[in-house]
Formats: sequence, C-alpha cells, structure tokens
Amino acid sequence: MAELASTARPAEPQVLPTPKCIPRLGVRKLPSKRQAIIADIEDSAPCFSKEQAAVIRGDLLTWYTAHHRKLPWRFTQDSSISQDLRQRRAYATWVSEVMLQQTRVATVIDYFNRWMNKWPTVRDLASATQEEVNSVWAGLGYYRRARFLLEGAKQIVEVHEGLLPSSSKQLQKIRGIGRYTAGAIASIAFDQPVPVVDGNVVRVLCRLKAISNVPRTSSTMEILWTLAEQLVDDKRPGDLNQALMELGATICSPTSPQCLHCPLKETCVGYKLSQETQNTRNPVQVTDYPMKAVKPAPSCLLLVRRPKTGLLAGLWEFPSASLESDNPSLKACRAAIDKYLESILGIRANSESELVIERKLVGAYKHVFSHIHMHMKIEWMRIHVDKKDPHWDTNAKTLNGTEAKWVPINGLHDVGLTSGVKKVYEMFLEFRGRKTITKLRGKRKRID
Repeated sequence: MAELASTARPAEPQVLPTPKCIPRLGVRKLPSKRQAIIADIEDSAPCFSKEQAAVIRGDLLTWYTAHHRKLPWRFTQDSSISQDLRQRRAYATWVSEVMLQQTRVATVIDYFNRWMNKWPTVRDLASATQEEVNSVWAGLGYYRRARFLLEGAKQIVEVHEGLLPSSSKQLQKIRGIGRYTAGAIASIAFDQPVPVVDGNVVRVLCRLKAISNVPRTSSTMEILWTLAEQLVDDKRPGDLNQALMELGATICSPTSPQCLHCPLKETCVGYKLSQETQNTRNPVQVTDYPMKAVKPAPSCLLLVRRPKTGLLAGLWEFPSASLESDNPSLKACRAAIDKYLESILGIRANSESELVIERKLVGAYKHVFSHIHMHMKIEWMRIHVDKKDPHWDTNAKTLNGTEAKWVPINGLHDVGLTSGVKKVYEMFLEFRGRKTITKLRGKRKRID
C-alpha cells in the first residue's frame, strides 16, 4: 500500500529583512527619550525592556479607553468592588471566553445574555442538567465547550465552594480552562498581572517585533507568551489584555490592517519595515507577519485495476504481488512489492530510496472467497510523488500496462472495492489512526 504524503515539497519560506538597526522614520519629531525608546524597539531580539513595555502599554491603554467596543461581558476595572461582584465578573468572563472560541462576537452577544439570565452564577449553572445546557447552547456548535462549562461549574462548587480561584495556576486545574482562558479570568476579574495570548494577540505581537515564524510551533508560542508577559503589569492588567485582543480584532486584522489608525505604529517593527522597503523590488508587507503555515497536500492512496479477464476482473485494489510460499518472510514480501511498484511507477520505491518517507507493517489478513484462501501481509509505505511526475494522476492512467490512479484517502468510499480490499482499507485506517492520534486540547482560536 503506497500513500502519497505530499504532492510537492513546500516552497521555501520567504526570507524577510532582519529588523535590526533600521533607520528611524523622520515623520514625526518626538521627545528625545521617547525617540530613543522607539529606536531600541527596532532591535531584533524578541523582548521588550521595561521602558519599551511602558510606552506600548500607555499608548495601548489610552487607545482602548477611547475606542473599545461596548460588550456585555466587559467591565471597568475597579479594585474596590465586593468579592461577590468580582466573582460574578469572573464567571461572566469565563462564559464569554468559552463562547468566543470559534464563534464571532456578534453571534455570541445574544447567547451570552440568555445564558447569564438563566444561570447568573456558578452555583446556578452547576445545578443545571446537560440537556438544559445544550438547549441554551443550541446553534453555537462545538458542544464540547458547553459540556466543559457545566463540568467546570460542578467542580468549582464541589472543590472551591462555588468560588472561582483568583490565580491563573489554580484556574487551569478546572475542567476545560486552559492557559489563555485562565489568564483572561485572572487578569480581567481579579486584577492579576498575567498575560493572555489568543490569535489576535499573536498577530499584534508578531508584527510589533517582526516575528515571521509560524506561530503554531511551541517555541514561537513560548516567545509570544514571554512578550505578552513583559507588557502586562499590576496596573489595569485586564484592560491591557483586552486592549491587545481588541487591537487585533479591529485594527491589526489578518489581511487588511489599518496601520495609519494604529496606536502602536510608531513602535511596530513590521510597520517600519513596510515603510522602509515600499519602493524596493521586494517590499515587506505588514501582513507578512506572522508567516502563514503551508498546508500540506492531501494524502492519497495508489490503486491499480485488475486485468479485464480472470478472477475479480476489472476491480480496483491496492498494489500487490503474489508469492508461492504460504508463509513468506517480510524481506521476501518487500522485495516482491518493490519490484512490482518499480514496474508500474518507473521509480525505485524500496526502503533505501530517498522517496520513501516511512514504511511499516500493518498486519496480516486471511481472506476466503469461493474455494480460494488468500493470506495477505499488509504494509504501509509513504512516498513522495511530485505532481509533475507523469505517474501522478488522480484519474485512471495506464502505467506500463497497468491501469492505476491516486485516490484521496477519504475518497475510497466512492470507488468500487471488493470486501477483501475494504477489509485491508479498514485495517490501514485503524493502524494510521493509532499512529497519528493527537491531543484534542490545544490552542484555542478566539474569533472577534
């Protein structure tokens, strides 16, 4: 069984100019101390000094105070409020942040208001049933989020006497609350100086420091969490975090950033690079940051058609080779299939070939039909095939006398297969699923 892992190797990532020692733009005359701070920001090291962070924080909070959207889960930070009111704000922040995962603000507002009217406190939610919760949630999708809210509320009542913890670390011990949501609750409701990093914050920080790395990598994410932590302090930490998210949602958008209206344009390395290179052959765009991940081409399986006469005439199957022995060795099986693949693909696809990415034994299967008992050893081989290669085609094509085609892994249900081939396909899917299973919990995408 040959699987196509990638039809073409990803293009080399664009090499962007290093944001070091960039001449300052003489657009605006600034106080010398402030101008020196902005110049320091143009260093390539992915960090903010205390002075740099203070400038960014001041500009951002000033902008946020004047321009933030009025949303039902947003509150003016006030350290003098009662514990009861603080708990209600923490609960409202928790509910809104969970709803905003994968859902737009305009959609969330009505759902949030209905939810808070029905269950205004954590204890009220904890007494609800899953059916009641699903009923109110209906239409938002991703019902796993609703289940986590209910399970988390029950845990808070049982373990914390109905009170949401104020620290980010303790909040992360609650079912369904990850690092981002914990940081949002702790900073917005409890004035804790902890950072938040969602998709909007990732974009703002990458452009501020001209970080072109793909943000999905763990190393890049740790850099971004460190940068966010350097910006937040004990004065209005919740407003600062919301300001970063608001800026990314309304000004620093993915494809059409409004840089001229951005309060941080003077301290944004990405913006400065775009201005410095706009008249060059390869101008830098603010939207170059962060780099977009290259999506791999869909994996395909190679199918061949049996001869037009004889047993199972004209039906599609996986490439196979017959051996005389009842129990051949794995080495003999591989030698036979390698020779067969070379005859139809015209390439050496053995274990030593550079084209072979991976090769694993899936298992054995005995198929019985009529008077024939067929013993099969099933192997999975991942190989590189270039789309420009004449042997690559998703349509049926005769290759050295054998009709063959590549079929997307999830598209075999539309191909006429025998019961034996279907069994092999099921074994392959089960094996591949066990091998590539990943954790469901990961970085949440918050949509504004």
